Amino acid sequence: MLSNIEVMKVVNGYIGVDGGYLVGFSYRSHEEFYPMYCGLDIDPNQYEGTTRQKFMKILSSVDAPTQAKILRGVLAYCPVDNEYHAERRLKHKPEIEEMIRRLEGESFPVVENPELTITSEFVERAIADAKALIENTGATSAVDRVHTLFHGYLKELCRKNNISFNDDANVTALFSLLRNNHPAFQNSGSNSPNVDRMIRSLGAIVDVFNPIRNRESMSHPNEVLLDEPEAILFINIARSVLQYINSKVR
Repeated sequence: MLSNIEVMKVVNGYIGVDGGYLVGFSYRSHEEFYPMYCGLDIDPNQYEGTTRQKFMKILSSVDAPTQAKILRGVLAYCPVDNEYHAERRLKHKPEIEEMIRRLEGESFPVVENPELTITSEFVERAIADAKALIENTGATSAVDRVHTLFHGYLKELCRKNNISFNDDANVTALFSLLRNNHPAFQNSGSNSPNVDRMIRSLGAIVDVFNPIRNRESMSHPNEVLLDEPEAILFINIARSVLQYINSKVR
C-alpha cells in the first residue's frame, strides 16, 4: 500500500496542485478519469471536497492493485511532456513507476534483518528506524540507517570478543578486524577455495558501504541519492553480510 507521504508525492510532486485543486482535473474530467484511464468503476462524486481532496481520499482507501491502476492512469493522463510541468513530472516519474512495480508485486524484495545473537540498544534502535523508513518512505531513505545498523553491530561484536578498535573505525576496518581476530572466521567451514575467495571478496563489498553512505544517502545533504533499486540492492547486501556474520559467530 502507498504511504501517506507517497500519496503526497503523487499529488503535489507529480500531478501538481493549483489553489487546492489538481492540475488538469476539473470535476467532470476527474469523474471520467477512473473509467477511461484506469479501467475502474469509481465515482468521485461520492466523496466530499475539491478534486485534490477527493483524489487523495480515493487513492488512500483502495487496495494495492487498484492503487497501481490509478497510478498508471495518472502517468497516461498527466504526460511528462506537458510544457508547464515537464521538469517536475520528469523528476518524480521514476518514483511513481517504482511505486507501481511494488504495488503490482514486481518490486525487489528487501531481505529481512536476522535475529541478532549479539546486539545493543543502539543497534535495536537502528533496526527499528530502518524498518520504519523502508515501509513509509522507501529504501532510499533507509540506506543511512542500515549502514548505521551494520556499523553498530560490528562494533558491538568486537567489544563482546575483546577485539580492540579505534573509536573512529569504519565498517571496513571493523570487518577486517573480525575476519583476522575472531575465531569463527579462522575456518570458513568449507574446503572449497571458491568459498574462501567469495568470503574474502566480502571485504571489497563492505569497503563500498562508506562512500555510498557518505555521498549518496540521506546522511548528508547530498544532491544525488541512490535510486530505489540500487538502495534496495545496498540494503539486501548489507543484511545478507550481516546474516552471514551473525550465523558464523552464533
